[in-house]
Amino acid sequence: MILSAVDFRITGAEDMVIRQYLIDEFPFNVNLDLQMEVISRLKPDEWEGHFLKAMDDFYDDATEIERKNMICFALQLAKADNVITVEENHFLNLLFEHWEEAMP
Repeated sequence: MILSAVDFRITGAEDMVIRQYLIDEFPFNVNLDLQMEVISRLKPDEWEGHFLKAMDDFYDDATEIERKNMICFALQLAKADNVITVEENHFLNLLFEHWEEAMP
């Protein structure tokens, strides 16, 4: 969700990408409003640390297929509004670089 918020706007297209990913990938209900509340309480300079922690937690619990699906989701989300901002690109690069180092 941080990836959708780093440009300080969340479009309807981004919201739909997030909802579809959650439907496809999670067997349990995820409260998007609660997650947005958590993110909205963070200051922009705290987003990267939160993103890295969530990314590490996901990596530790996910299968290789789930990780690949997450990367596809992240790309779809960044492209949903037809503009990949500098901020979105930064967070995508964090994901690629960090997971590339962790991959066996």
